[in-house]
Amino acid sequence: MTRTIHGIAHGRTIELDEDLGVAEGQPVEVQVKVPRPTQPWGGGILRTAGALADDPHWDAIMDEIHQARKLERRPQMDGE
Repeated sequence: MTRTIHGIAHGRTIELDEDLGVAEGQPVEVQVKVPRPTQPWGGGILRTAGALADDPHWDAIMDEIHQARKLERRPQMDGE
């Protein structure tokens, strides 16, 4: 028997939209097909926007990165 049943993944568990209709403990074979995203390109970053807004350490981390990038990284020649 082959049927298509939709569901939602939660870690290692898939919650199905409907009952399978098989006996408890019955072995099954599962094929998973993940549909293409329906939102436009860049939607993933938009979903995470503001995720660190309430992190008290985030501003200090970003400031440290900013300061490190401003450092001169090229070797200095003698006489310059």
